[in-house]
Amino acid sequence: MINKRLLVKNLLAHNDENSFYDKKRFIDIGQKEGKAKFLKHVCALANSNPKSNSFIVIGVEDEDNKIVGVDFFDDSKIQNLVNAYLENPPLISYENIPFPHLPEGKVVGLVTIKSNGKVCALRKNIWKYYGGSVFFREGSISLPKAYGIELKDINSNIVATIEQHAKNNIELTLDGVIDFMNHRHPDLESRYKVFKEQFVVCWAGKRKKANGDIYYSRVDIELINEQVKLFYSTLDEITITYDEDSFTTIEYVQLGLGKKLTYYPLEKVIITFDNNGTYQILSNLLFEPPQYDIKTLHHIYNANNALIEKLGKNIKLRPSDSADLQHLPDTYLICYLNGMEEAKEQMEAARQVLKIYDTKIYQSLKEALRILRKIKYS
Repeated sequence: MINKRLLVKNLLAHNDENSFYDKKRFIDIGQKEGKAKFLKHVCALANSNPKSNSFIVIGVEDEDNKIVGVDFFDDSKIQNLVNAYLENPPLISYENIPFPHLPEGKVVGLVTIKSNGKVCALRKNIWKYYGGSVFFREGSISLPKAYGIELKDINSNIVATIEQHAKNNIELTLDGVIDFMNHRHPDLESRYKVFKEQFVVCWAGKRKKANGDIYYSRVDIELINEQVKLFYSTLDEITITYDEDSFTTIEYVQLGLGKKLTYYPLEKVIITFDNNGTYQILSNLLFEPPQYDIKTLHHIYNANNALIEKLGKNIKLRPSDSADLQHLPDTYLICYLNGMEEAKEQMEAARQVLKIYDTKIYQSLKEALRILRKIKYS
């Protein structure tokens, strides 16, 4: 069982960027350019390593390998994105790896890419890359290759050695459980569960009971054996259930206009643990968006745009404007879910303005964009 934190450390310590490993300060698959560059690197790494894993480490400074972290990213539909744009797509996973020195909510992203043994290519045009393009790694660069396409295995032994050095042990597991239970969230209820005598899942959250059901907010869930953060949110609420074989979460989002808010189930995730030391994660989108009168939403949409324009021009807001601004991320989201696709562009445009003006509203906006990612690629 591989400890993903050790794997990241081994990649950073012993290998500069090469044909099986890349590092990024951040990625932005919400924008067309960022999405295209990400797909290019995935394609190149898959083709350059037909028989071993390739990796992209995200949240690291390029010059000195300093670990600075990125926001928790739980886009479980990233495989769907790759399938949509790549021919012979590799298996791909994105995992959030906590490091003790990073601020709360910051992690290192680890993308693991496993080729299916066939030449991977772009399925269709995206940004400045044409459908049919094939990419390979040459050193630390992903480059197109138009002729002599042949998959060669040159890294299997190197990757196997790195992964072997990242194997977990009982000391690391116990240290991880003790740290999570006693130090990570002193103000929250923390629990753990052992599955199949091998896997340890720890979770923490603020517990409340409503209509006979238990909900958790400010939730943090980790698979300690692999040092992988499975879920993190300071805003949404979830339910947690488990038996001897599986651990299940259902995530809810609170949406509505004005003060009339309702909880809607967003996504169900089931982690099933097997006796052979493996596990599977199955996610199922449950979301059915609320529907509203389109004329009302156009009025709200225009009002939101006017608020962002005021903030951009440093115009002082009225008390009523400030109240409306609190709901802006959710109302933009509702507009998008009711067919107003231009609302997503406005949400992206509002990011920098809100980041400067109000951190709490900015966090709400990021949560709204996260929901859009989940829905888009499901």
